[in-house]
Amino acid sequence: MTLIRRAVCGLSVAALSVMLTGCSIDALIWGKAGAQVIQTTEKFVGDLASGKASDSVCTDSVSNLGVPSDWSGLSAGEPEKFFADYWEEQAKLNPQWNINLEGLPDGAVPGTRFPGDIFFRETEGGLCIIDVAWSTLESVG
Repeated sequence: MTLIRRAVCGLSVAALSVMLTGCSIDALIWGKAGAQVIQTTEKFVGDLASGKASDSVCTDSVSNLGVPSDWSGLSAGEPEKFFADYWEEQAKLNPQWNINLEGLPDGAVPGTRFPGDIFFRETEGGLCIIDVAWSTLESVG
């Protein structure tokens, strides 16, 4: 079997197994927990962009959620296990996960502050958002 034929067969088997098991591509790439972080992020961003309150926020969160236009145009990036050495300010909040946000708010110009990363805590009821780190757009293009 040629290399190309093996690659096509391998990809076909992987795609078929995803469809048959109901597993998402995110779960294949990031694992079940990482896929849950992505799913929670997408719902959270969608809720805030449309002006809805989100039930994903931890009860003890004091994070600045901004206004709906801050969230418009953003989507989930890559989830990762929390690394306290990099996020010293958030370490005291005891998050287990964080995810970067991709995209820019509609109409963003240099100097615009926008949500850049979201931090999650694992609870018995699932994930909740404990903090949002804000970024400043330095330049466009």
